[in-house]
Amino acid sequence: MAKLYFRYGAVGSAKTLNLLAVAHNYRQQQKRVLIIKPGLDTRFGASQVRSRAGLEQEADVVLHAGDQIDESRLAGVDCLLVDEAQFLEARVIDQLRHVAIEFRIPVICYGLRTDYRRRLFPGSQRLLELADSIEEVKTTCAFCNKKAIYNLKMVAGRAVPPDDLGPVVDLGCEEKYLPTCAGCYAAKISRADG
Repeated sequence: MAKLYFRYGAVGSAKTLNLLAVAHNYRQQQKRVLIIKPGLDTRFGASQVRSRAGLEQEADVVLHAGDQIDESRLAGVDCLLVDEAQFLEARVIDQLRHVAIEFRIPVICYGLRTDYRRRLFPGSQRLLELADSIEEVKTTCAFCNKKAIYNLKMVAGRAVPPDDLGPVVDLGCEEKYLPTCAGCYAAKISRADG
């Protein structure tokens, strides 16, 4: 049976780079992959999947709010790769579970586990509930050498506290989010509050 995988990590942990490497490996073996991304992620263009290392590729499917995957496109597909899965609706994650079971296609989802407030994204929550395999893609804290587990949001050089009333989804890269360990997250937030 094919599996539903969730590979999560803090910002900057090379999740998209990993996705693009997996796509390359499948294609090297003459296998067909379908790359999916949420339409909400427009940082590099409407349909671009791009790693911070500079590698990029067009998504085959861009899902907007209310969309589902057109299952007629799955014929002959050997693997589904999903970027920024945290932004998908729970019902799309349910459909990905269905695809792995009924179509016997492995589905590998990459994304953040939590937002800058340290709360689960809805898509990530559903993946944690349904995935056959949950793997952490590790990176180090931006301020020390410990493992990063949180995403620290920065505005004008200051940490944004988790009780901030600003938008939860606020697209950005290194200029806005930094990977942190629990200790550095707490230290930066306490300075922002003080």
